Amino acid sequence: MQLYELTIQQAHALLKGKEISAQELTRAVLDRIDAVDDKVGAYITVARETAMGQAELADQAISQGNIFPLTGIPLALKDLMCTQDLRTTCGSKILENFVPPYDATVVKKLKKEGAVIVGKVNMDEFAMGSSTENSGLQPTYNPWDLTRIPGGSSGGSAAAIAADMCIGALGSDTGGSIRQPASHCGVVGMKPTYGRVSRFGLVAFASSLDQIGPLAKDVTDCAVLMNAICGYDSQDSTSVPRDVPDYTTFLKDSLNGVVVGIPKEYSDVAGLNPDVSKKVQQAANTIEGMGAECVEVSLPHTEYVVAAYYVIAPCEASSNLARYDGVKYGFRAEDRHNLIEMYQSTRSKGFGPEVQRRIILGTYSLSAGYYDAYYGKASQVRTLIIEDFKKAFEACDVILAPVAPTPAFEIGAKVDDPLTMYLSDIFTLSANLAGIPGMSVPCGFSSEGLPIGLQIMGNHFDEGMLLKVAYNFEQATDFHTLKPTL
Repeated sequence: MQLYELTIQQAHALLKGKEISAQELTRAVLDRIDAVDDKVGAYITVARETAMGQAELADQAISQGNIFPLTGIPLALKDLMCTQDLRTTCGSKILENFVPPYDATVVKKLKKEGAVIVGKVNMDEFAMGSSTENSGLQPTYNPWDLTRIPGGSSGGSAAAIAADMCIGALGSDTGGSIRQPASHCGVVGMKPTYGRVSRFGLVAFASSLDQIGPLAKDVTDCAVLMNAICGYDSQDSTSVPRDVPDYTTFLKDSLNGVVVGIPKEYSDVAGLNPDVSKKVQQAANTIEGMGAECVEVSLPHTEYVVAAYYVIAPCEASSNLARYDGVKYGFRAEDRHNLIEMYQSTRSKGFGPEVQRRIILGTYSLSAGYYDAYYGKASQVRTLIIEDFKKAFEACDVILAPVAPTPAFEIGAKVDDPLTMYLSDIFTLSANLAGIPGMSVPCGFSSEGLPIGLQIMGNHFDEGMLLKVAYNFEQATDFHTLKPTL
């Protein structure tokens, strides 16, 4: 096994035993990036010098007996988490040369543990998209099939892990942006409960929906990353002051007494690929065979999820992205004669088509005379969706579902049809609207050899139960061990 193929826990054991050094591990990952990223296009910025410097510091700490689970572990960050003195672009031309003066809270937490940040990875511009085709800087390709999308908006994070160009990664999830690319790239991804992980230093898309979370090679690594990034942060007004358990203690070999909910509405979703339906059903059967009980639950407002989300998220985006006007930071158009022309030209040239589409949609929905009909009504529907999950979790511990209706589609297949693209988020959006945790774990492959993920959703702050179910399923299968050939 090559060093870059190691999981976090494997690398940690070797580092702790001084069988390898952090510098050797980091160099191996950087060499892997050099070897394959010209095909995949996962990285926007590779921080070679600072990464090797962090690895040297990690080795010094290890030599003194100071080692944490992430000390010396090379990680990648989705390029919307602020990193001091390291470019943060949000996949957009408007921030192409922006270098933050501070670290996001999650970045501080990783550095405190001695993690090595090897670089910033690609994404749909300002996290708006499901395919990473909306990046304003470069395309990213699925390592399993380079003609396919890696998913989005955290496509760079998932592709980097699948191609062994990092040992672990962080992404963000506003409507499925961790779970969906994790599914398409055959890796593990988790969206924690809203408020569980600090959003300070995360460049906002939709503030009531965004949540940072881990992407990893297996469930154990996911738990290790969760331990590092979760916790209250006084700098984030949405952060919840609640104790964080050791998530690795939930990784136990027993599902006895666990009740699994299967939503009856999800079987009737239009466009559900037969391969996806089959693999998710087989996964449910496997979990039931391990001692869990499967019951039918109802989420009656499922048909309104996409409509509600695509009003609420653009409204919040319209507000959050108003700050990018060329005045204080970021790109500024030069061909202007007055302030209004400068605003118009900067935003027209700096933002891509999908971002402009959502800003316009959000601005319209918030305008006088339309607020109550659109944003107000969508917020009411959101409350109904929250109530659906509350009622469902009275009858079960977790809910199983597909992550996406189809495996990864070909690049360009849906780029000119935004409504069809939006519908691909049908299974993931509700967890963000309800604020509950959800994760994707590999559960098989399509007839074309493309990865398929199983989505597991749980009650608020019950990430431990999700990890328990995912870990037991993972132990009974080998899907997470299979790698693409590059």
